[in-house]
Amino acid sequence: MIGEALAASIDALRAAGVEDPRLDAEVLLAEATGWDRAALATDPEAEIPPPAARRFAEMVRRRLRREPVAYIVGRRGFRHLELAVDPRVLIPRPETELLVELALELRPASVLDVGTGSGAVALAIAAELPGCAVTATDTSAAALEVAAANAETLGLASRVRLIAGAVPEDGAFDLIVANLPYVAEAEWPSLQPEVTEWEPREALLAGPDGLDAIRAFLRRVRPSSPLWRTKAKSAEGVVALEVGEGQAVAVAGLMEEAGFEAIDVRKDLAGIERVVVGRT
Repeated sequence: MIGEALAASIDALRAAGVEDPRLDAEVLLAEATGWDRAALATDPEAEIPPPAARRFAEMVRRRLRREPVAYIVGRRGFRHLELAVDPRVLIPRPETELLVELALELRPASVLDVGTGSGAVALAIAAELPGCAVTATDTSAAALEVAAANAETLGLASRVRLIAGAVPEDGAFDLIVANLPYVAEAEWPSLQPEVTEWEPREALLAGPDGLDAIRAFLRRVRPSSPLWRTKAKSAEGVVALEVGEGQAVAVAGLMEEAGFEAIDVRKDLAGIERVVVGRT
């Protein structure tokens, strides 16, 4: 029965240290049965068909190994998009939506998304700003495969140009956004197993202070770079970086050293300084 299956799985997940065992159990059972979560709550005495029960048991076993729910079900929501995700890419986080919100605020004609991963930011911008030309890069060929598949599924393949590598040699961009690795090596052991054991390490770790990737990025996109559409003061370019908690001041300093001006910081819903913005 639904109620018994949920209760047993919740107890097992809680014992394994899972942060929100009830939510995870309900999501996995809904996925296994094809029923929505509301239906599970309204009829706890309903029997689970044997094939669905087997699927659910296997999903719970995977979650007990601390595999993220998004990888188990194979997808994650980001804004209004549903993206396929697997261990080749980071799982999109809600705070990364700040980069999309900035694009909607600025309404640029062209955007470069560096380190696109699953394609979340690039595809959301393309979907919500139909007139914007979007380019996305990643140094991981595996990640670009995921991004390309998501673009195709969402009907955005013709709207987003995917490029292998870190940053193009030149371009014509009004806005450059990036969610780069920013975890410091000393911080790694304190992270949840869902992160350290399952998500791609190379997309997370960035040297002793977590800023190595950001330093390299800012050297490539400084205001004198040929990446910007124009150097005219009347048409400034904007760069925006997602950063880790406590890194905003240091990253703002790095932006200033690189030659960016009018630097400001955007907070996420938790009040954490999450995105640093600079202008050419």
